[in-house]
Amino acid sequence: MSEPRKRETICVQGGWEPKKGEPRVLPIYQSTTFKYDTSEQMARLFDLEDSGYFYSRLQNPTNDAVAAKITELEGGAAGMLTSSGQAANFYAIFNICSAGDHVVSSVALYGGTYNLFAVTLKKLGIEFTFVDPQATEDEIQQAFRSNTKALFGETIANPALTVLDLQKFANIAHKNGVPLIVDNTFPTPIHCRPFEWGADIVTHSTTKYMDGHAMSVGGAIVDSGNFDWNRYPDKFPGLTTPDASYHGLIYTEAFGKAAYITKATAQLMRDLGSIPSPMNAFLLNIGLETLHLRMARHCENARVVAEYLQNHPKVSWVNYPGLPGNPGYELARKYMPDGTCGVLTFGLKGGREESVPFMDRLRLIAIVTHVADARSCVLHPASHTHRQMSEKELLEAGVQPDLIRISVGIENSEDLIADIRQALQ
Repeated sequence: MSEPRKRETICVQGGWEPKKGEPRVLPIYQSTTFKYDTSEQMARLFDLEDSGYFYSRLQNPTNDAVAAKITELEGGAAGMLTSSGQAANFYAIFNICSAGDHVVSSVALYGGTYNLFAVTLKKLGIEFTFVDPQATEDEIQQAFRSNTKALFGETIANPALTVLDLQKFANIAHKNGVPLIVDNTFPTPIHCRPFEWGADIVTHSTTKYMDGHAMSVGGAIVDSGNFDWNRYPDKFPGLTTPDASYHGLIYTEAFGKAAYITKATAQLMRDLGSIPSPMNAFLLNIGLETLHLRMARHCENARVVAEYLQNHPKVSWVNYPGLPGNPGYELARKYMPDGTCGVLTFGLKGGREESVPFMDRLRLIAIVTHVADARSCVLHPASHTHRQMSEKELLEAGVQPDLIRISVGIENSEDLIADIRQALQ
C-alpha cells in the first residue's frame, strides 16, 4: 500500500487524475443527465447495484471529484458535497435521526446551526440538548438519553472561537454508542484532522476557507468509515435494516465503510436535492488548490492583528486561540499545532454601543455577512448573524453582546492594522 500523500499535494492534485488524452484541469460536467446503451444498465443504477451517473441531483462527476479531494484531505473513507454548509449539517444529522430521536450538541455553535438544531429540526421531532463544551465528561454525560443518536460540536466555534476537546467528546460519544459529528470549517483539514482524534463524521461549510474567495456557497460531509453501525443495529436501523425504497437493500452490508455516505446520497439527496451545481464545485476546486498556502497566511495575519488589538488602550478584550494565555490555547496547540484560523473576536471598552460605529469607520475591512475568505471582513454577531438569539442564548453560545468578529484575510498585515488604528482613533 502506498504512503498517504501530504496535504499540500492533495490540495493541488487530489480528486481528479486524468488519463491519457484527458483534460489536465477538472472538467465541468454541466449536464443534468447521462446516457446508457440499455435499459438494464439504467435499471441497475437505480437499484444501486452498479456505480455510475444518471442524474446530477444524485451525483455528478465534477462534484464527486471535489468530494474525493476533501475526503482525502480529511483522511476519510467516503464523502459528498452539498449545496451549503447548512445542508451538510442537516444531512449529517438527518441521515441517522428521525422523529422521536435526540442529539447532544455543544452550545458553542454558529448561529445558523443553532437555529437549525433548536428550531427547525425540533419541528421535525428531533430534540437537541445543548451542553457547555468546556464542561466535564460527567456533566456532559448527564445530557444523554436512551434515544440519543449523535454528539455534535465545532472544532473552532463560530464566533465564540471555543476549541473543542476532540478526544473528550469522542470518548463520551463512543461510551454512549453514538458517532461524534464535528464541523471542521474554521481550521480546515490543513490545520486539524478530527478523525485522528476519534471523530467519526466531519462536516464543512466549503463556502469559507475551502472556497476562499466568496464565490460559491457549498458544503461537504466526510465519513471516517470507523464507526461500527452494525454494533448498534437497533439504534441505527436506517443503515442496518432493509430499505424498502431500494428493494430491501441494507446499506452496511452492501457498501461497508461507504454505507453512511451512500445512504445520504441515495435517500436524502434523492428526496431533498441540496446538490451543488457542477460550476460551483469547479470553483471550489480552484480554491482548494491554494488552501494550504492561504491558511498559513490567514493565521499569521490574524496573530499580528490579535497582538495589536491586545495592546491597544481602547480594546477591553481579545479572543484568539493562537494567543498565549487564551482559554483555548493549549487545546489549539494539541489539535492544531500549525495554526488555528484567521478569525478573531474582541470587544471595545465602550461596550456594544461602540461596536457598530467602529465598524462603520473601517475603510479596508468590509462589513459583510461572511467570514473566512481572502478579503478581510468584520461583523457584529449580536446585531447580524445571531440577532434571533436572546441575550441569555447569546451568552450561552459564547457570544458577548459587544463581540466584534474580524475575519483576517491575506492582505498585507500593516495595511490591515492601519485601517483598524484609524477606526479606533
